[in-house]
Order: sequence, then structure tokens, then C-alpha cells
Amino acid sequence: MQLADKHEGTTTKAFAGLRVLDFSTTIAGPHCTRMLADMGAEIIKIETDGGETMRTRPPLRNGCSTAFGQLNVGKKSVVLDLKSEDGKEAVRRLAATSDILVENFRPGVMRRLRLDYDSLRQVNPRLIYCSISGYGQTGPSAELPAYAPVIHAASGYDMAHLAYQPGRNRPDYCGIYHADVVTGTYGFGAIASALYQRTVTGVGQHIDVSMLETMLSLTLTELQSSQFTVAPPPRSMFGPTETASGYVMITIASEKTFQALMGVIGRPDWVSDPRFATYAARRENWAELMDGVEVWSRQLSTDACLRVLGAAGVPASAYRSVSEALADPQLAHRRALSEVRDEGGSFQVLNLPFRMSAADTTPAKTVSVLGEHTSALREEIGLASGVSIPPGKTAATS
Repeated sequence: MQLADKHEGTTTKAFAGLRVLDFSTTIAGPHCTRMLADMGAEIIKIETDGGETMRTRPPLRNGCSTAFGQLNVGKKSVVLDLKSEDGKEAVRRLAATSDILVENFRPGVMRRLRLDYDSLRQVNPRLIYCSISGYGQTGPSAELPAYAPVIHAASGYDMAHLAYQPGRNRPDYCGIYHADVVTGTYGFGAIASALYQRTVTGVGQHIDVSMLETMLSLTLTELQSSQFTVAPPPRSMFGPTETASGYVMITIASEKTFQALMGVIGRPDWVSDPRFATYAARRENWAELMDGVEVWSRQLSTDACLRVLGAAGVPASAYRSVSEALADPQLAHRRALSEVRDEGGSFQVLNLPFRMSAADTTPAKTVSVLGEHTSALREEIGLASGVSIPPGKTAATS
């Protein structure tokens, strides 16, 4: 029985009852709040009357973006003009009833709007306020504009990646925005930690998440080797291994897998060969080792290589497209995808990559229309739709 079956039919959501104000746009912040939504939190997404930019990103069907849907399924949509006193007052009243606020404006924007943490904790001391930015909220780079590709370059990540591409000297463009997704995930973890701390202290706090530091966290070995002299191996470790029909990725991560691979390729004598007998020796002679592996692998198709390697317990995979990966029966077994709907029709989104035995972590079924919940929430907080707040009026005086 898989873990998902153990809570089949349960309606338990770990974050049920929490209210989140979501001012974030594009990817990092929305990814964070989508995770909160899947865990059961009520997400109130604050947008302008034109909607946030991801609503126009392809794939589009009937004007509806599935990229936006992937990031924002299960959230309520409220349209507010944050430059107006009416919009600011609506935020203050919503903040008074909220547990969490997430924003990824450039540092200083929320302060100029008087909607920063120091302002809003006056109306709600329990508020957990998460700010996501390129370089952090303070410091010499804090107010620089930043998007994921800029942070990839600024963090050293792109040049670190280039070092693993023999014969290349021009940095690659990485269109997969690791900085956004991982930063949003760190934000989610920090929020969960702050929620626990609030159960002890009774008060909220400000969370400052930096995309730059997030990307540096991915350069684990490179961060250390930048401080000390480490000679690179003569050939990139764990690169593609050629077969008769393509390439496979083989990872030799332990003595056990090294010995198993040597048995597969018919070179058990290499286990005790001084060139390869230890990790340090193998690293020094990596090119020669992998040349020997490819003498074997080039005689077999990719599928045949994988069958033999799998039987021997050697970690390996073909290089697959995302479409091929999504067709993997393992993902079907895990119920890794859910079908959701927007005004353009149905499509699939990826579920959270973890399962919980006593909580449901699947997403909601629909993506909100722009401004769909504006009237209901204005009524809840005592602001009739279309009624402006005179200058100087606040929740305490109106």
C-alpha cells in the first residue's frame, strides 16, 4: 500500500485555518504560496486590475495561462490599488485577520506604501511577514533589480556549471529558473519554522529570503573548493556515458557501486588496480576509467545498458525529456499529478513532492478568475465594493 492510500478520503490539511496575504508575482513567491495553499492555507492573492504578469505567459488557452495556473491554483484573487488609501486600508484590515504575508517586491516598495512589516505588525503582532528578494532586504545590493537569470550569473552558479562542460568557454543560459523555485521553497520552510516559533512566543516575525544566498546554497562543493585548492578531475565526473544508441548517466557514488560497475563491464581486476582502487586514485584517473566503461557501453543500446546496470544495482538513467519523465509509471503510482481547471479548460499540475500519512497535500481543483473574490472579501472586512476610504481614515478610526 502506498502512503497516499493510507489517508484516502481524509480532508485533513496541515495548514487548514491559516490565512495568507500573497503580494508576490512571477515564480519565487507564488511557488512558496502555492505550497502553502496545497497544505490547506487560505491564500488571498492581491493583484492589480491588469492581473500579474504570469497570467499572460504561455501555454495559453482562451487567454488563460497554465504556467500561471501551476503556480496559483487554489488561491483567491483580489484586485486592489495599493497606491490608493482605499487599497492600503483593505490590506491593513486583511492583515489584521491574517497569519502570514508574502511579498517579493524590490526592497523599499512596501515601506513606501506603509505596508511593511513594522507598519503591519502594529495591527497584528502575530503576523509572519516573508519578504523574498534578489539580494536581501538590506546591504549595498539590496535595491538592485533581480530576476532568476541575473541571480544565476551573480551567484557564480553559471560559471560553476560551465566548468563541467569540457571545451566550452561561453556561459550557458539556464532557462530553468532554479533560483525562483528553490528560493520559494526556502521561504516555505522559513514560514513553517516561524509558525512553530509563534506557538511558543505568541508573536510573529519578519523573514528575509535572499535569492543570491539561495543559489550559493546549490554550489556546495564549489563553495568549498573556492576557498581551498582542489584540482579538477581530468574528465567531468558523472557526465554522459555513450551507448550504441545515445547516452546514459551512470553515478559511482560508493565503493559498492564502483565494484558492481567493474563487474558489469568485465573489469573486476580494476577494483584492485592502483589507478582506481581508492576514490582519490579514481578521481585522478577518471578519464581513463570512463574510457574503459565506454568500451563496454558503446556495444549496447541505451535500454540494454540500463537493464544490465539496474540488475547490478548501479545507479543509472537514460537522458529523458520532461514529457518522457511525466510518462514514467512511477509518477502514476505516486499520483504525482493532479488535474485542475481554469476558464481555458483542464490541465495537469505537479503535486508537492512529499506525502504525509495524516495530511492531504494535494492541490485545489480550480484557478481563480482575476478579482473573483474581491467583493466578498471587501464585504468581510467592512469595505463595501467601490467605496473609497477618505485620507487619514484607518481600521482603528473608521
